[in-house]
Amino acid sequence: MTRMGLGCGSVFFSFNSSPVFCSDDVTHYPQKEISSNDVISCISCFSKCGETNISLSASSQQKGFRFAVASSASGTNGNVAEIPEAETAPQLYSWPDKKRPRVCILGGGFGGLYTALRLESLEWPDDKKPQVLLVDQSERFVFKPMLYELLSGEVDAWEIAPRFLDLLANTSVLFFQDKAKLLYPSDHLEVNGPTQSSCGGSVLLESGLLVEYDWLVLALGAEAKLDVVPGAIEFALPFSTLEDARKVDHKLRTLERRNFRKESAIHVAVVGCGYSGVELAATVSERLQDRGTVQAINVETTICPNAPPGNREAAIKVLSSRKVELLLGYVVRCIRRDVDLEASEKPTKSIGVAQHDSEKYILELQPAQRGLQSQTVEADIVLWTVGNKSLLPKLEPGDRPYDLPLNARGQAETDETLRVNGHPRIFAVGDSCALRESSGRLLPSTAQVAFQQADFAGWNLWAAINDRPLLPFRFQNLGEMITLGRNDAAISPSFIEGLTLEGPIGHTARKLAYLIRLPTDEHRLKVGISWLTKSAIDSIASIQSTLTKVLSDS
Repeated sequence: MTRMGLGCGSVFFSFNSSPVFCSDDVTHYPQKEISSNDVISCISCFSKCGETNISLSASSQQKGFRFAVASSASGTNGNVAEIPEAETAPQLYSWPDKKRPRVCILGGGFGGLYTALRLESLEWPDDKKPQVLLVDQSERFVFKPMLYELLSGEVDAWEIAPRFLDLLANTSVLFFQDKAKLLYPSDHLEVNGPTQSSCGGSVLLESGLLVEYDWLVLALGAEAKLDVVPGAIEFALPFSTLEDARKVDHKLRTLERRNFRKESAIHVAVVGCGYSGVELAATVSERLQDRGTVQAINVETTICPNAPPGNREAAIKVLSSRKVELLLGYVVRCIRRDVDLEASEKPTKSIGVAQHDSEKYILELQPAQRGLQSQTVEADIVLWTVGNKSLLPKLEPGDRPYDLPLNARGQAETDETLRVNGHPRIFAVGDSCALRESSGRLLPSTAQVAFQQADFAGWNLWAAINDRPLLPFRFQNLGEMITLGRNDAAISPSFIEGLTLEGPIGHTARKLAYLIRLPTDEHRLKVGISWLTKSAIDSIASIQSTLTKVLSDS
């Protein structure tokens, strides 16, 4: 689909002779300079009128675009506003079917994509099957728990990051590669009674497309929070997206090439020892082996403090065997370049390698526990796994910052059916959702929670569209898994207390569990065949290596 990119600056409306009124009692007077937010509000307002037609078209007589409003209910011919060509208005998206419900899903992670697939799998009355539009800024879905296997070379990118268009090829789900810019909900205006209009609001995309929806799912996920420590934004690499993983892999390859025939080791600093930090430290240390050292820094006095004891003990054992240095009870005060190195040798820029690839960094550590002393850590690469922040606050217009009830972490407060409080037509899942357990504790932002919420969100959308009661979400903890290398992992299933599967058995069980969780049957089949083939090749290579060693010794 071809879409027009449209600007969002200040625009000047010139109406013919009289003010233009709309059904929400908003008056637009002639010769009034208004912001682009007002344009969007006006478009949404007119489009909700029962007999109102809106057209955005190029003027054939004058430069610019015409914003035409024709209302048969008012008995007038409507008024036309000229928008200068340099400051065009958003383009209203036209849904394929004017009668069927419209569901817009923002974000194509576990929460968003799996909600769309759940809606597709349900049985619908012919006239009520919704049109589903999935919007994500990337062209690929990323199975984030297996990003570490990209660094180890155990999986290929297509296996854990398939294209949305390929995944949705056999469905009726529409996909836009775009980014949500502003959200204009209107369902909160009629919370106390049934909505007379089916329109729940509109979303402005960065391309300039304005999408009206009847139902909205917020599944935007979160991004790394790097702005808490000076120097982290400039010098640290996060590890939460496919692009992040590729950058880390590129940096490691550059360092490996640079140090190939040198005696100096590659120094890696991992900030944070939660699941992500420990998995990253274990994977990188296995990759570098004797060619590098890994130091993992954590404010707590232990690693993975919320993990089951079996997983934590298995991780400690693996990190110790790979000589990963744990700096526990420290916070990073700042990250800076190694000034001495910069003064002694000026880095040169080689083909395909950025200048900062040869830099070294200094991390200043401050003790968070008594009895520890401040120290500094030198690193060639700094990997950041501490904290994340929700993307929802970026969607709020500057003049209406409180349309969504957000908590301090930027997540939408929801009721137990996953509907955003005060917004009966908006659901939130995954990192965008702030839902508390019966104990009052916020549900963790994990893939497992997002999986289960997507299933409930899809069902509750079906129930809401068909005027059926909605189901309360209840999280069922199935256990926790952690990868510790190419042939090593730990799994603690919740249904067998005290049991932990470690080593190759845990690794195989983890891969099978994630294979089952891949989005579609077609993709599962392709990936399953690929993994089985790789496993067979590795087994043959291992047998050949063993036979060669035995024959050479004899």
